[in-house]
Amino acid sequence: MGKSTLVSKTVYRLRSSGVIVGGFITTEVKVKGIRTGFQIRDLTRDRTGVLASSESKLGPKLGRYRVNLADLSSIGAEGLEEAARSSELIVIDEVGPMELVSPEFRRAVGTCIDSGKPMLVVIHERLEDDLLSRLRVAATETFVLTVENRNMVAAGISSALLAAVGGSKVST
Repeated sequence: MGKSTLVSKTVYRLRSSGVIVGGFITTEVKVKGIRTGFQIRDLTRDRTGVLASSESKLGPKLGRYRVNLADLSSIGAEGLEEAARSSELIVIDEVGPMELVSPEFRRAVGTCIDSGKPMLVVIHERLEDDLLSRLRVAATETFVLTVENRNMVAAGISSALLAAVGGSKVST
């Protein structure tokens, strides 16, 4: 199970328990088995867009991809702002080099941190940035995902997040 599948399954589990989840997730875009970019999906409004593409000629270039600042702002940043207002749990999948080039995205993450709401945030362990430092300080629990543990970690993440939003909302 990869990072995107882990986050998607965690979102599904939490929503199934009645938790109002907002924010965004990202997924790879592949053409004939070759990754050509990344899609971004707002969890509140279920809007999708292009986060980055190797086929684009516009936007900041990171490696072989160009970041789509318009979709990152209108889907990612706006989705985070909405999640900070109306969700019980905020999902940010992920805060990486592509996302950090957008001032709107950076502000939206700051709004999420300031909201004090529980968050599930994916960051690269070795990436350094002031915004990531703020996220690390705000973290109450950190899970390090490895190839060896990624199948076992999902249940722990779901349990920790359910506890953070006040337990299961569905009576059993």
